[in-house]
Amino acid sequence: MSETAVPLPASGLDPACVRSAVDERLATFLDAKARLAAAQSFPPEVTDVLRDLVLGGGKRIRPVLCVAGWRAAEGCGDEDPVLRVAASLEMFHTFALMRDDVMDRSATRRGQPSAHEAIAARHAGRLDAARLGACAAVLLGDLALAWSDELLHTAGLSADRFAAATVVLDGMRTELMYGQYLAALHRPTEHRPGRGAAHRPIQEREVHRGASFCSSGRCWPERTRASARR
Repeated sequence: MSETAVPLPASGLDPACVRSAVDERLATFLDAKARLAAAQSFPPEVTDVLRDLVLGGGKRIRPVLCVAGWRAAEGCGDEDPVLRVAASLEMFHTFALMRDDVMDRSATRRGQPSAHEAIAARHAGRLDAARLGACAAVLLGDLALAWSDELLHTAGLSADRFAAATVVLDGMRTELMYGQYLAALHRPTEHRPGRGAAHRPIQEREVHRGASFCSSGRCWPERTRASARR
């Protein structure tokens, strides 16, 4: 953690503090990726568009749930690993948003042009600008997914905590993809049975994932399952 980082409260849960701490880690990570891209002469628009989406708003519900699970399982000690994992969840969420916007042909996200629209606007002179934007958004989504993994792998978790977290992550990813498939089957003008049901276990897994970092392991998963449903 940097010297200027604002620490989490010693006890309890302050969502605003969690959001600030997670955003700080996301900004630091993306700044490093932008510098690396510049050094390798990669197109700067890739990190620019991704950064705009990641840091352009959002409630950070998933990171807050992750930290809440850690607190509920009596997590204590160094908070940086759990905050980096919470940041990886937000990066994974960004991947899902970009795919969702392409599938739904959404023009905006969080009051700004969606990723595919932002890329298309940068290449407005091309006849295939719209197709380029859609293809680029898929690739940027893949990059966000890869970077969410990188944030997790570099979070500094012990081997047993990393193993526990990946079990939850694997299940969460599968559930999200099935939820997206259900959304694709039922067009926006139709009733979407199961969409809310598909999101509930994902939210519960975010709490479980935070709880998996509790070194004592006493509360995983029974106590956190009850907390997630309140």
